[in-house]
Amino acid sequence: MTQVLDELVALLSLETIEENLFRGVSQDLGFRQLFGGQVIGQSLSAASQTVAVDRHMHSMHAYFLRPGDATLPVVYEVDRVRDGGSFNTRRVLAIQKGRPIYSCSVSFQQDEEGFSHQTPSMPDVPGPEELASEQELSQATGFERPEGMREQVTVDMPIEIRPVDPADVGHPQARAPFKYLWVRAAGTLPDNPALHKYLMAYASDFGLLTTALLPHGVSFWQRSMQIASLDHSLWFHRNDVRADEWMLYALDSPWAGNGRGFTRGNIFNRAGELLASVAQEGLIRHRADWA
Repeated sequence: MTQVLDELVALLSLETIEENLFRGVSQDLGFRQLFGGQVIGQSLSAASQTVAVDRHMHSMHAYFLRPGDATLPVVYEVDRVRDGGSFNTRRVLAIQKGRPIYSCSVSFQQDEEGFSHQTPSMPDVPGPEELASEQELSQATGFERPEGMREQVTVDMPIEIRPVDPADVGHPQARAPFKYLWVRAAGTLPDNPALHKYLMAYASDFGLLTTALLPHGVSFWQRSMQIASLDHSLWFHRNDVRADEWMLYALDSPWAGNGRGFTRGNIFNRAGELLASVAQEGLIRHRADWA
C-alpha cells in the first residue's frame, strides 16, 4: 500500500476505549469542516467490531447533526439494538466536545441464497486508463483554490478519482446533473472484506453534492458556496467487493430546492456488476456574506 493509503486504513481501524466505545483520529482535508466520508467509514468500522465476522453490512442510514472538527478525535458509541437469527442492527453515535455530530443505523446479514436481479446497467463510458486523475487535472489548471484547500488537490490521495468529462471548476457552466467517476484505493489492500466496505463508504461521499450544483453553473470551490451533507444512505449489494480495483461511480441529481440538493449514485465493478447504491441530501446555499 502507499503511505497515504496506509494512513487511511489506520484512520478507519479505531481504538477500543471500552465495550461498545471507540475512538478515531481525524484527518484534515482542507474543507471548512470534517470530511463526512471519514465519519461514515469510521462509524461502520465501530459497528462492525460488535458483530460476528460472518455477518456482512448491507445498509446504513446516517444523519450529519453538527459540523465536525478535523483537529479533534471522534468518539463512537455503539448501541447493540438487535441480534437476530439472520440480521443484526446497530446504532452509532459520533461525538466531539461532548455533543453528537453524527448518528447512523447499520444493518448486517448472514449470507443467504435467494432471488437475484440487477437494474440499471452499467453506463457505457471511457475506461479509467484513458482518463486523468483529479490531481493531474488540478495541477494542469491555473484555477486558484481557496486558502487551505490548495495543497489538498495536488498531493497524493488514498483514493484515486478519475472523472469522465470533468467540469471546469474555475469557470463553471450550467450542465446536466450527471457525473461519472472511476474510483479505487491507491494501492493493494489486504483481503479483509469489511475493510473494503469501509473504504467504499469513505469514497462514496466524494462527488455527490457537487453533482447537484452542475445545473446551476456554480462550483464547490467558490468561497460563497455553503456545501454540507445532511444525510447519507448506502446499500451494499455484494459482499465480494474490492475497493482497490476500479469502480465506476455513476451519479445523478434529480432534484434541488429550498437550499437542499438530492443526489443518487450507483457503484459498479469493471464487470458491470452493481456493488452498491448511494443517496444523499445536503445543503447547497449561496452565501454572499462568505464571499
